[in-house]
Amino acid sequence: MKIGFYTLGCKVNQYETQAMEQLVTAGGDAVCDFHSRCDAYIINTCSVTAVADKKNRAVIRRCRRENPQAIVAVCGCYPQHAAKDLEPLGVDIIGGSAGREEFLRQVMAAVHTRSKSKLLDEALRRREFEVLPAGGLEGRTRAMLKVQDGCVNFCTYCIIPYTRGPVRSATVELAVEQAKDLAAQGYKEIVITGIEIASWGADLPGKPSLTALLEAVCGAVPDLRVRLGSLEPRIVTEEFCRILKKLPNLCPQFHLSMQSGCDTVLARMKRKYDTDRYYESVELLNKHFPGCAVTTDMIVAFPGETEEEFAASLAFIRKCGFADMHIFPYSRRPGTPADKMPGQHPNSVKEARSKTAIAVGEEMSRSYREKMLENTVTVLFEEADGAYYYGHTPNYIKVYVPAEELHNQIRQVRVTEIFRDGVLGELL
Repeated sequence: MKIGFYTLGCKVNQYETQAMEQLVTAGGDAVCDFHSRCDAYIINTCSVTAVADKKNRAVIRRCRRENPQAIVAVCGCYPQHAAKDLEPLGVDIIGGSAGREEFLRQVMAAVHTRSKSKLLDEALRRREFEVLPAGGLEGRTRAMLKVQDGCVNFCTYCIIPYTRGPVRSATVELAVEQAKDLAAQGYKEIVITGIEIASWGADLPGKPSLTALLEAVCGAVPDLRVRLGSLEPRIVTEEFCRILKKLPNLCPQFHLSMQSGCDTVLARMKRKYDTDRYYESVELLNKHFPGCAVTTDMIVAFPGETEEEFAASLAFIRKCGFADMHIFPYSRRPGTPADKMPGQHPNSVKEARSKTAIAVGEEMSRSYREKMLENTVTVLFEEADGAYYYGHTPNYIKVYVPAEELHNQIRQVRVTEIFRDGVLGELL
């Protein structure tokens, strides 16, 4: 049996698709290119914004139209909260954001029986962490290790707490076991991921801290790089930095979720910090990890955001000096409080503010990369790109070198110039 996968959204979705691919191959079936002829197609959806929902529907429609005889199955956050939207699209198997093994069994059975089914639970009632195999079928360079699921922050723009449910954590023992397995598979780097990893351990006996998990994982795979996923800024304290500084294989790149650099906007978003506390985290990281990369996300044109508030956000991101940023125009998400807030901006304002913020982000990124010129860096090489091979440094700067085959090699490189979205270097 041939199964094709298509993934939209976050690293957790990517992890869960890779886990399903492994389950498929372990059962003796084949994972094939999504655009080739398959017996079944599985689309793992994102629903973080209404724009994401539109993308989901477009992929589903195209898949159904191009493969009228195949089974089309959809899982992820979109059907978890909007399953009724899928029925007119000709979806055969509807799953949610959990229960992946049973979902796959239903998909496989449907190939033979042509049956339709719907497997959905109440996300807010979930209490157990779903254990899935870590690692992918190819690449052997960087693997994601999911250690946490769910979120209870209930930010006003976000639907994810309703589609993913409350916080559930992998045990330290499970995370260590899977990290060792990834090392045995040949990976050179692990990315610790989850919906909100700063809350890891909140549901476990004794409420252990994320630092306890990181100490265990880093110690279990000392020859692998360990990289952190997105962090809630309040987790960064003197104690947090002091413990992490002792972990030699922890990558000095910290993605601190921000969303806005203006206190009044943060309050409307119901974020749990203000800019003073956020900047304290940036300063602590720079103090304990000199030269580290602090990166972030920013939403522009949030409902009611004035020109003065937007200007305050721009001033704040300049103050932080981020190594890289992801800029998003606010997208209305039906079912969230922000969708009903006054002051919704037209697309023209969203586009203009996005363009301005992106320019500031690119300016800071270039400034950060310029500090690397003539330095020697360690690069984990991943893929070819024309006449170049590229990979990433521990602080996640993309490095290109003229070469033909360096896949999964860690090499020393002297940085010579700014190049494309990273830097250019020469192998040593």
